[in-house]
Amino acid sequence: MRHLEQELVSLRQDVIDMWRLVISQVSNAGEAILSFDKDLAAKVSLREKKVDAYELKIDGFCENIIALYQPVAIDLRFVLAVFKINSNLERIADFANGISHILVNNPSVILDAEVILDTRLQVMINQVNKMLAQGLEAFENEKSNFAAAIFSEDSQVDEINEKSVQVIADYIQKNPDRAYECLELIGIFRKLERIGDHCANIAEEIFFYIDAKVLKHSPKDKK
Repeated sequence: MRHLEQELVSLRQDVIDMWRLVISQVSNAGEAILSFDKDLAAKVSLREKKVDAYELKIDGFCENIIALYQPVAIDLRFVLAVFKINSNLERIADFANGISHILVNNPSVILDAEVILDTRLQVMINQVNKMLAQGLEAFENEKSNFAAAIFSEDSQVDEINEKSVQVIADYIQKNPDRAYECLELIGIFRKLERIGDHCANIAEEIFFYIDAKVLKHSPKDKK
């Protein structure tokens, strides 16, 4: 096996390992919020440094491959895509950590179960977890069509976020003493919405790597 091929195999495995870690972070952050588990939320925060270490390692890996081997065609697209996927994964982990911090630092964020159900928090958490897993499956199997569904799912996440803000605003009017907790809850929805955006960014990079298509800024119905 050529040296470049060996490096690309190692880079691919590092990205997959980081991806699985980020999936775990998002899943644990969501579970912690839904079950009000401060210990699980703290675990997410503790593992954030491991995600950051992966990001730095993968960034350096990509830079070295380009500098030393000057890859072309699909090999170059792969390295460039991984470089951006790496950045998006790190940001997703940051948002998961931010969600956990809300619970760790503000245990009073616990709201009536009715509010949480009305705002579809569980649905949104399930959706972003699904999108992350679909992205990994598309990357591992080199199937851009696996990533296509992520774009429509991101639109659904956006819609849930928009509707949830109104539901929470209505709740604040009836329960002004819970305003602070409700604002924290809006922050959780916003972070989940941003996770969805980064999943869509990753899907774009998968299309670029596999199909040599640049989808950035293109209408979602064309993706």
